[in-house]
Amino acid sequence: MPQSPPTVRAAAIVQAAEAAVVCVASVLSATDAAAGRSYRPGSGIALTLIGFGTVVALGFVAAGLARARRWSRTPALLTQLFTGIVGIYLVQGHRYSWGVPALVLAAAGFVALLLPPSLRALTSGRPVPPREPADPAA
Repeated sequence: MPQSPPTVRAAAIVQAAEAAVVCVASVLSATDAAAGRSYRPGSGIALTLIGFGTVVALGFVAAGLARARRWSRTPALLTQLFTGIVGIYLVQGHRYSWGVPALVLAAAGFVALLLPPSLRALTSGRPVPPREPADPAA
């Protein structure tokens, strides 16, 4: 298996960093839920479980990117889009310590995934053989 280009490896690192950030947020959510500081206990538990499930999914996509698997491109791009949207909301809510890193990660992920080496590695399919011209004598 050929080694993936540096841009794809950079995208995998960004994806893994986003998984780590969601993991930290999920641990904080679990801590708040356990301490009774959630809006409702059930919602705190649900948010924590959703967060840890998201960590697993993001880690799976990061592993796919690290191996330059074509299926990983679309979920990785959607992750960057979602991270950017969340980052904007966080900055608008004056949560700069979470929002600015989210925006930086989203921008870095988009750039890494959309650079030409990444596009070639993650979208190249099997070459299509040229069609033979129709036989005019037939």
